[in-house]
Amino acid sequence: MASSSNIRGAEIKIIEPVMARIPEGWFAMGCASGRDDEKPVHRVWVDAFELAIYQVTNAEYGCFLAATSTAGPKHFRDAHFDDPKMPVVAVAWDEAARYCEWLSAATRKLYRLPTEAEWERAARGGVEGLLYPWGDRLPEMVPDYAKRWKLGPEPVGLYAPNAYGLYNLGDNVHEWCADWYDDGYYARSPERNPRGPVSGNRRASRGGSWRHHIKVTRTAARSSIPPELQYADYGFRVARSLSA
Repeated sequence: MASSSNIRGAEIKIIEPVMARIPEGWFAMGCASGRDDEKPVHRVWVDAFELAIYQVTNAEYGCFLAATSTAGPKHFRDAHFDDPKMPVVAVAWDEAARYCEWLSAATRKLYRLPTEAEWERAARGGVEGLLYPWGDRLPEMVPDYAKRWKLGPEPVGLYAPNAYGLYNLGDNVHEWCADWYDDGYYARSPERNPRGPVSGNRRASRGGSWRHHIKVTRTAARSSIPPELQYADYGFRVARSLSA
């Protein structure tokens, strides 16, 4: 939804994300047959929150760049990555966090990156135990799998959403999460609203990548990189709390 706002006397363009409400509840986080960092499977409570139905696009991020007089990330003008409806890529973790801060100030709503637990809760769509957002069918069975993601990500929302109305969960680009990453965190994670360790060297991310041999990632699969890195298959989507 496009709108404008006045910050310190300057009129700026904003494209507000379309958000979906993710209900509060318990779910089984992790995967017993997955990698070691997905174990143990453990029950987690997540408060209700909102999550953007799309990954942040070039059009949305372009409003932030114009408003803050910031240069675009690498690939922002690259023909394989510059479609306005494609997810913005090559954004470091701090840059994604600054976008959330800017959007919050511009809209007077509190946007942020989702936690790993929130992301997995949303990706599961309220159904327990499935490997992927759509079920247990292998990634190669999703529509047009062999034709997609040849030279970069695709515009968001081209195919069906999950049960919560969220698109591209598990594919297109990796999505930054708020948490620091720790491969042993699940063994000591709190039951309610876990937010990851207090410090670390790598930031957590979720979802698949157009650049990988297997383009779609399992719902429980975890990934991470140092927060300063800017990769062509890393983007993000925003979350919003429903309570203080």
